[in-house]
Amino acid sequence: MFLNINETFKLMEQLANIAMRQLLDNESFLQDKSLPKPRKPLKNISALKRDLDARAKNECYRATFRLPKDECLDGHTDCTLWTPFNKMHIPGQMFVSNNYICFASKAEEACHLIIPLREVTIVEKADSSSVLPSPLSISTKSKMTFFFANLKDRDFLVQRISDFLQRTPSKKPLSSDREWKWSLGDPGCEEVPELPSSSPLAVSPTSALNNRPANFCAGEVPTASQGLLKLFRRNSEELLGPKGAKEKMKEESWNIHFFEYGRGMCMYRTTKTRELVQKGIPENLRGELWLLFSGAWNEMVTHPGYYADLVEKSMGKYNLATEEIERDLHRSMPEHPAFQNELGIAALRRVLTAYAFRNPTIGYCQAMNIVTSVLLLYCNEEEAFWLLVALCERMLPDYYNTRVVGALVDQGIFEELTREYLPQLSEKMQELGVISTISLSWFLTLFLSVMPFESAVVIVDCFFYEGIKFILQVSLAILDANMEKLLQCCDEGEAMTILGRYLDNVVNRQSVSPPIPHLHALLTSGDDPPLEVDIFDLIKTSYEKYSNLKADDIEQMRFKQRLKVIQSLEDTAKKSVVRAVSSDIGFSIEELEELYVVFKAKYLMSCYWGNNRAAAARRDQSLPYLEQYRIDMEQFKELFIALTPWSCGAHTPVLAGRLFRLLDENRDSLINFKEFVTGMSGMYHGDLTEKLKVLYKLHLPPALNPEEMESALEATSYFTEDVTTEAPLIAAPVSPFVSELDFCLHCESQETQEEKGRRNDSGQEKEEKGTSPQDYRYYLRMWAKEKESKKETIKDLPRMSQEQFIELCKTLYNMFSEDPVEQELYHAIATVASLLLRIGEVGKKFSNRPIRKSEDCKTNSSQDPVSEEESPTSEQSQNSTVEQQPQADREDKTCRDVQPEKTEQENQALGDGSGEGQGSPLQLLSDDETKDDMSMSSYSMVSTGSLQCEDIADDTVLVGCEGGSSAARYGSTIDTDWSISFEQILASMLTETALVNYFEKKVNILQKIKDQKKVERQFSSSSDYELSSVSG
Repeated sequence: MFLNINETFKLMEQLANIAMRQLLDNESFLQDKSLPKPRKPLKNISALKRDLDARAKNECYRATFRLPKDECLDGHTDCTLWTPFNKMHIPGQMFVSNNYICFASKAEEACHLIIPLREVTIVEKADSSSVLPSPLSISTKSKMTFFFANLKDRDFLVQRISDFLQRTPSKKPLSSDREWKWSLGDPGCEEVPELPSSSPLAVSPTSALNNRPANFCAGEVPTASQGLLKLFRRNSEELLGPKGAKEKMKEESWNIHFFEYGRGMCMYRTTKTRELVQKGIPENLRGELWLLFSGAWNEMVTHPGYYADLVEKSMGKYNLATEEIERDLHRSMPEHPAFQNELGIAALRRVLTAYAFRNPTIGYCQAMNIVTSVLLLYCNEEEAFWLLVALCERMLPDYYNTRVVGALVDQGIFEELTREYLPQLSEKMQELGVISTISLSWFLTLFLSVMPFESAVVIVDCFFYEGIKFILQVSLAILDANMEKLLQCCDEGEAMTILGRYLDNVVNRQSVSPPIPHLHALLTSGDDPPLEVDIFDLIKTSYEKYSNLKADDIEQMRFKQRLKVIQSLEDTAKKSVVRAVSSDIGFSIEELEELYVVFKAKYLMSCYWGNNRAAAARRDQSLPYLEQYRIDMEQFKELFIALTPWSCGAHTPVLAGRLFRLLDENRDSLINFKEFVTGMSGMYHGDLTEKLKVLYKLHLPPALNPEEMESALEATSYFTEDVTTEAPLIAAPVSPFVSELDFCLHCESQETQEEKGRRNDSGQEKEEKGTSPQDYRYYLRMWAKEKESKKETIKDLPRMSQEQFIELCKTLYNMFSEDPVEQELYHAIATVASLLLRIGEVGKKFSNRPIRKSEDCKTNSSQDPVSEEESPTSEQSQNSTVEQQPQADREDKTCRDVQPEKTEQENQALGDGSGEGQGSPLQLLSDDETKDDMSMSSYSMVSTGSLQCEDIADDTVLVGCEGGSSAARYGSTIDTDWSISFEQILASMLTETALVNYFEKKVNILQKIKDQKKVERQFSSSSDYELSSVSG
């Protein structure tokens, strides 16, 4: 197949088009049963091509005949159709699907025919002859008979039609096309006996509302049975003038057409039909023909009671869509008397709300209110609802959503057509930037918001018959008519004024409705108004100059423009997101854009390659761009492993899980892009303090799970079983070192108490001053402080417990594995860990002393581990530690020689309650063994096990921890009184050059992103094979 370049390109186009549809509306995409979704892997590419071709034919079939979205083509065959209006056999094709038999002539628009199977009464084979071989006769309930001939496989075709007829549910006479002409035709043609006997009033027998609750029956809601225009009928004198006579002539022309070509869904649609539409549909027939030409009639009669059920379900319910609807109700044609009272407003509210509940993806979009208000003038509520469904879901796909993608697509087509037909003007329009402005207002409201109502409604007539093709050709005709003036414009405003004044003066001299003031005209009127332009002349000109536009060509152009629009929207979304987060993040704009691409790609891959339907359902396009793409923990782990500068081997997924929990502030198990780059920026940017803050938080709740802390407890218990051989390595130096810290921390504690007392006194004085009535500025300052966003400082971080500190040590040892200077890093972290363990022991000793003067202070301290008392203590302790460390050896010996008794008392104090007696390891070391306490303990910790990351993490650090911690002495439990602050960890880290250099080295994230993209491309290229093997 790939030897044929045209077929290959067509296949790629089909796949790209499917992908675009999925990006636009994933929910509808998942519900599309016509998509090729094989349960077993396809053996060759031709099977995929066959399925895609069948899908393309289905779409073309539904678009050509305006059929419901779930209609699937069963097959088609060449044939001829006998047309009684011109006594000819017209060659064409017959199409058969589940619920319809359709015919399209080979000569474009020579004849189109739609026969619903619900209307078929008889299908029979006629006698063949040389003139009429293989004829087939199909009769309907409306007494019409259609003759097809030249059918190649007539027997098989009849059998298929019979099968479909058996599956077609029998319909009540209520829903047949026969009654239509009495319910929607000329009011003078009343044939009451044909109405159902159960109907108390002469209402539309097809409305399916007669059996509904009282508040929806025709007696209480007039709009349930007829359009607003009939309820607000003009004076009869207006119908007796020349305009009324013209209107009667139009109605008579249509009645003749119905007699010759049939009426209802089975009407022959020919060039004669189009000519009548171009001349304007009579007001009495407008609703009926809109339903026919749009295909809305088919959906209405196959869903009886659907609209009334939606109205009942949506009553009294409120959401964002209903709020927007309420806001726009009184802006919908306020100049028309039908919407200057509650009757019209209530009908409009019900229709719009019902559709919002039917299609939450669209909900409500501006401009829907304008279009729906016009539909309600000529149709009852149910009919207007189904016309709105046809408009939003089939005729103008993707128009009415938050991003108006469909309108942007057709705007691109309009620009392309302008370049082709009006090249001179196109360049000027692009320079002024006018097309993007005018096309949205023209297309979204079908000119209803920019033209007088009587003229715009004729545009709507032709639109329902021709589709978007007519809107495009009229737009080209308008630009062509104003070309000379537009070429002389200097700016966008001048061009918009010229076009606005032209449209305001497009008139319908044949309208029998009284003129309705056009609000837009009041804004664009000038001293010299332009000449009036007849709407029918404008339509005639558009057909003469631009009738060669083809529906198939427009659909092809829509596909190309859809790709551009999606890419443009995604670029806009990326720029908006990057702009929103760039001020708070350390990454450059280029890095943020690359990270956004990788982040979005991970989300999309999980949706469409990973069979993750939950992920696909998470994307809500109504949300701001920043919230549309969100990833779960598994996706985040994959990105973290690929991009993190802190590679921890097998421990990396654990660290990724902790960071995810830290970033997931709302606890919905999802993080957006801003949360993602915030976490990554903490590892890549900032100084040593900022990076250590991130690492510190990863070992505190909520990042650290209770289960992980239990593992630290188990590791502690394991190493306490044989602690006597390991403890002397670091336990002996504690005594002289503690003696110095004892003095410093004790003095600092006393100073802290005094300072706090002074602060409390001054605070009470300020509070007393603040309570005076005249000092209102105090409250203003307090209020301003509350409004200010408080930036987190290192003093705000909670203290770390012993089990959390053990987890931190394990992470650090895993991070240094395979680093070029890993030996230096291991030695440095061993030194720091030993120092911090002893600082925690000293802090615990003084926290247990009765230095607080009241039980209230003790209670407050237990509730807030980062109280004002402890923060200065922690700060002083770390300063003391940094100052004392370089002089440790000299001070050790001095303390032992000069104050041996004090040393023994302090050693005994550290051993109180620990089960250590005279034979404790603290008393078994000689002076020589204790001289080099720091280097000896550090070296011993590193050398007790192998240098493999996992062994070091589980053995070496924990041996050091147990030797100097109370956990070793208790034997089986973590010391709950032991704690350490972030300031102490930071101060200890700063003493080791290797650690400082490691955390301050720069890492290029762009290179990691480049590597990740390569992995994604390899994954996507092999995904088909992997998924096929899984499904197989």
